[in-house]
Amino acid sequence: MYTIAALYHFTRFPDPDSLRPALKELCCAHSVKGTLLLAKEGINGTIAGPRPGIDAVLDHIRSLPGCGDLEWKEATSDHPPFGKMKVRLKKEIVTMGQPNVDPRATVGNYVEPQDWNDLIRSDDVVVIDTRNDYEVAIGTFEGAIDPKTSSFRDFPRWWQENKERFHNKRVAMFCTGGIRCEKSTNYLLGQGVEDVYHLKGGILRYLEEMQEKDSTWQGECFVFDNRVSVGHGLVEGPHSLCHGCRRPIRPEDMKRPEFEVGVACHQCVNETSEQDKARFRERQRQIVLARNRGTEHLFSD
Repeated sequence: MYTIAALYHFTRFPDPDSLRPALKELCCAHSVKGTLLLAKEGINGTIAGPRPGIDAVLDHIRSLPGCGDLEWKEATSDHPPFGKMKVRLKKEIVTMGQPNVDPRATVGNYVEPQDWNDLIRSDDVVVIDTRNDYEVAIGTFEGAIDPKTSSFRDFPRWWQENKERFHNKRVAMFCTGGIRCEKSTNYLLGQGVEDVYHLKGGILRYLEEMQEKDSTWQGECFVFDNRVSVGHGLVEGPHSLCHGCRRPIRPEDMKRPEFEVGVACHQCVNETSEQDKARFRERQRQIVLARNRGTEHLFSD
């Protein structure tokens, strides 16, 4: 059984690159795989591995400057969620492209999962899903607005184009684990919005703590590992990943004529060239050969 830990923490790392070697070495020594992002504003990522390995890595992260109060969310899987370990240096641990946004300064009001339903059902509250369009497509909260953004960088522009719609409204926002809302609530406060709220711990904590019979969540929640989606109780959902476009697909989508494993699905078949598809087919061929040899292909995850 693999333990999965999803985490983020905003803190000041003057030299994040200096933290990479020890973190990568520790993860590899304990058979922990996944992705961790380091930036001057903090750390973000999801890792999976044996329980002792995850504990060792979390202990190390908590020892980093300003990370003593690190929080994370856990789940389990009976198969490895990741194929390799990556520790990457980034400009932002979640990319919004707004240099004046600083969640360490101030954020919106945190709302516990048990209080979320009452808030979003209030007549004076607008609920905004801050995730990407392909994530929203497989599940969201009832009544939530989908900005139809393809990346988080698009959110500020969408807000500027639509903010008049929400005049005199309280704004409640949510995302997968909470990290986007740290930045989006800080951004809205900087734009003069007074009453801003966000779901503490994100969708994952809500699905973990709320009973399905009491839930306002509809569908599945996309996750960035080989589980692809989860439902209430963080039970693995029915989705797979199209490795042509990295979007989630359901079992019935794999029966459509547009689907070709490792190459394309109905969502992306017209988005890539024949040259792209030929490259994807060769990648898939190499993955199958590596699997048959019992080895791991470099791009298998």
